[in-house]
Amino acid sequence: MPLREQVFVREQGVPAELERDVNDPYCRHAVAIGASGQVIGTGRLLPDGHIGRMAVAAQWRNLGVGGQILEALVAEAARLGFGEVVLNAQIDAVSFYLRRDFVPEGEVFVEAGIRHRTMRRAL
Repeated sequence: MPLREQVFVREQGVPAELERDVNDPYCRHAVAIGASGQVIGTGRLLPDGHIGRMAVAAQWRNLGVGGQILEALVAEAARLGFGEVVLNAQIDAVSFYLRRDFVPEGEVFVEAGIRHRTMRRAL
């Protein structure tokens, strides 16, 4: 949670009450840990096959951490028998998901003051 608060609340200005929700206890979480034991990345898979709350510490971005977290969540969804995964990508991250076989759908929408696009990936 501290990393998510850093990325979403402090860096992106998402209200804390929107970042925290009742879903966390029901999700599968992927966490990347640095050599000194600190959390450097995280993401979650909701029970309905949605991926969300992808966050990587600033100094670890563009080094493959986010891709590894995403692929771990996709693999878990496949293991659980989902036929696809869905996520709401921030517009600035759409190209990250496109490179990982996600396909955009629908119109751009605003959530927590940030523009997003729904994306899917068949498993």
